[in-house]
Amino acid sequence: MKIGIDISQTAYQGTGVANYTKNLTLALLRIDKKNEYILFFSSLRKKCPVVVSGFPNASLRTFKFPPTILDFIWNRLHILPIEWLIGDIDVFFSSDWLQQPVIKARKVTTVHDLIALKYPEETHPKTEFRIRNFIISPNIVEIQKRRLMWVKKEADLVICDSQATKKDVMEILKIDEKRLRTIYPGGTL
Repeated sequence: MKIGIDISQTAYQGTGVANYTKNLTLALLRIDKKNEYILFFSSLRKKCPVVVSGFPNASLRTFKFPPTILDFIWNRLHILPIEWLIGDIDVFFSSDWLQQPVIKARKVTTVHDLIALKYPEETHPKTEFRIRNFIISPNIVEIQKRRLMWVKKEADLVICDSQATKKDVMEILKIDEKRLRTIYPGGTL
């Protein structure tokens, strides 16, 4: 089986989602020698911190697309299937930020929390531009709303990292419990 994983969030080292994504990916590569893994990484300025040398069943596909452009292409327009960038896959595991369309792969994603929906005023609720540094600080609330709309419509399996998150996903997103699994995050590897 060919499994694609979006590891782009690992660019933000030290964050919970980056640690989760990196540790999950490395754990899978260590224990699963049977399946082939194709890792997708995109960042305009950052380098991928995940090293796949030593894992003969893994390959890394890196791109220099800014996350704001990918949000527009995948979360807004929902075009450009991930297979066009990484090749044919059977399963695709998406990250916390983007919900890529697929051609035929089964879709799995993790929802860490619904803070952006429950407490939008506590999240980054507006887009800011810093021209001097050419930095766009995106509206996280709107990005999460767009992403979660696609999760609700298309994800075959949603991993919730706590029972509280699973409850929120059922109540707020109205995703059927049959599509949800609670898998608690492990420790750091």
